[in-house]
Amino acid sequence: MGSQAQIHKEKSVEGNIDNLPVREYKLEINEEMVNKAGKDVMGMTINGSIPGPTLEFNEGEYAVIHVKNNMSVETSIHWHGMILPNFFDGVPYLSTPPIKPGKTLKYEFAIKQNGTYWYHSHTMLQEQSGVFGSIVIQPREKTLEYDKELVLMLSDWTNEKPTDVLRFLKRGTEWYNIKKGTATPLNEVIVRGALGAQIDFWRQRMEGADIADIYYPAFLINGEQTMEYPDFSPGEKIRLRIINGAASTSFWMTFGGETPMLVSADGIDVVPVKKNKTFIGVAETYDFIATIPQNGKMEFRITAQDGSGTASAFLGEGKVLEAPDVPKPDKIAMMQKMAKMDMKMGAPALKSNPRKDEPYKMKAKWGMKMDKEMEMEGMDDSEMDQSPEAFKKEGMEGMDHSKMDDSMTDMKMEPDSISSVEKNANKKDGEMQGMQMFSEFNYDYLKSREKTTYAKDVPVNEILLNLTGNMSRYIWSLNGIPLAETDKIRIKGNQVTRITLNNLTMMHHPMHLHGHFFRVINKNGEYSPLKHTVNVPPMQEITIEFYGNEYGDWFFHCHILYHMMGGMARVISYDTPRDPRLKEYPLSNLIHETNQFYTWGMVDAASHMAGLNLVSSNIRNQFNLSAEYGWNENIEAEMSYEYYLNDWFRVFGGINMENEMEDSMDQISTTAIAGIRYFTPYMFNLDLRLDNKLRPQISLGREIMIFPRLSVFGEYEYQSDFGWVDDLPEGKDYQKEETITVGAEYFLSKNFSLMGSYDNRFGAGGGLSARF
Repeated sequence: MGSQAQIHKEKSVEGNIDNLPVREYKLEINEEMVNKAGKDVMGMTINGSIPGPTLEFNEGEYAVIHVKNNMSVETSIHWHGMILPNFFDGVPYLSTPPIKPGKTLKYEFAIKQNGTYWYHSHTMLQEQSGVFGSIVIQPREKTLEYDKELVLMLSDWTNEKPTDVLRFLKRGTEWYNIKKGTATPLNEVIVRGALGAQIDFWRQRMEGADIADIYYPAFLINGEQTMEYPDFSPGEKIRLRIINGAASTSFWMTFGGETPMLVSADGIDVVPVKKNKTFIGVAETYDFIATIPQNGKMEFRITAQDGSGTASAFLGEGKVLEAPDVPKPDKIAMMQKMAKMDMKMGAPALKSNPRKDEPYKMKAKWGMKMDKEMEMEGMDDSEMDQSPEAFKKEGMEGMDHSKMDDSMTDMKMEPDSISSVEKNANKKDGEMQGMQMFSEFNYDYLKSREKTTYAKDVPVNEILLNLTGNMSRYIWSLNGIPLAETDKIRIKGNQVTRITLNNLTMMHHPMHLHGHFFRVINKNGEYSPLKHTVNVPPMQEITIEFYGNEYGDWFFHCHILYHMMGGMARVISYDTPRDPRLKEYPLSNLIHETNQFYTWGMVDAASHMAGLNLVSSNIRNQFNLSAEYGWNENIEAEMSYEYYLNDWFRVFGGINMENEMEDSMDQISTTAIAGIRYFTPYMFNLDLRLDNKLRPQISLGREIMIFPRLSVFGEYEYQSDFGWVDDLPEGKDYQKEETITVGAEYFLSKNFSLMGSYDNRFGAGGGLSARF
């Protein structure tokens, strides 16, 4: 009874819902073999295709969508950018029940908006496997002139299992960059005169300028690497509804022929502007009106942000009018520029002993020719009893997206009531010019058709969220705390929440807020655009703000799928009672998705020794097993558990076993060990320990990529007992024991390498390394 009453309450906002025309769809999600990049692999299809079908609606209709799960695992569908009742938003365990295998879930909601949107799974990494599709909503009254329209759904594709991709990212190797040709080995750094910049990056525990994480063998437009649309005639104006449904790739979009007109962003019409080369972040949508050439067919091309691949669609017939090329980013030049600006980056993704009930401070030193450190107050989420200023009207509820509702003009906004954020926008733009490698990443070309400001008498609550992460462990966070270790961000209704997103990493982060549109403050001030996803460039900040009037708990996260699963997410909560229909679906299940254990290992088989390394790790906990056996009958094995206090520092304990007599297996010594491990500036692995015989030991190791596929490594280990042990076996000197290991590894593939090494215990030799 209570749940039905809630549905009725949500419907009543729209008025007489019973009189709305109903548009009904049935979607079936299946596991089946697909071939998107030259190899048959298991994918996930919607109604037999990737992407799924386009769902078409008219503004003012009532949507009823039946989603059936024919797979062996749970699934879900989130309606990205849609304003709808919280219960149907589609985040399993947070707002909506998961769809169990063999079950069907009916989503229903009034269509209150128009524009270009999309839908996708919000369960684990299923979006990467193909569970996504487009939504097109026609306005009540047509406001743009064009002849036809075409949906272009952009995506990336991997032939690997997405869980294997994430596991590989967490183990921390350079293979994906090697495969893409975006690695920056030391030989190229030295040739370019960038050794000083590289050392500065090492000091900050970073290999180089990160752009994109994953190797993709194919980028797709409507499911194909090349698409032909010959049915468009010369002179026709085509509305291109472009959706970036990629799991982790942002694209540059370019057009052949006449420069198109950008007319809409994230479903909401903007002041039209001619624009060719345009950046589209993950999960954003842009609409262009393009004119089919008189003398050929136009190319629409997407280029992966790191230059690792392209895909094209051709509209019309005849000679191809090629889209402009987008140069591949120069990562070494980026590194040099950032070093000259003395930028501090790579803020740790993990705080030591985070407390959920107190604010903390984080410092970042920015480039842009700013010499002083900016001290930023970063609140922990439970402290954020948020407020902010807002619409007198119910925000998005009555909004006509093609042109803001006329009642918006009732919100009198005097020039002197513009927020300080907007007043400083142009000034900040000037400061940003020092950051030339990112100067193209901004939203200044987006201008709302109507004022989007809020009434000045509505309270405003401001929040700072630092976007933080750690590439070596692949943990992502906000304010140094991943989702699994934080509380909800609690906000109040009928206020404006203003969030400053301060990116302290070297990667773009497209931040998406479910169930809301927010203002993206840019140079257009009162006419700043409304969006549901905002891309925050590296080492820059963007301020967004929204009026709080939507019931429930909503997800706020980076839409790079692997970053979200790595912890860069929060729950925005109006602190309202949880829907009773979710009683059997605890929120902890969603949180657990971002804090699972991932296990990986490596086996060495060489002419002088064999080795095994096995690791199983989540955010804080890690289990290790290592063993080395030399054919000269020397052995050492160790099992340990370690706990990460932060990204760089952990404590550990375990058991070590080794032969007592050199070149003999007659006596095996087993000792308990405990100590600390520290990933130092300049990227050395430091191990300090003490065993139960009170013998201290220190070891220091490092690996460096010298050439694109060739890395060298070394480790020095020193142990002493300082004469504390009296019962020394004959022939064994505990007073001082040193171990030296040096070697090289040549990557043949993701899973195999040639290796050669010298170890003073085992001698010298070479062989094969296998990663799993």
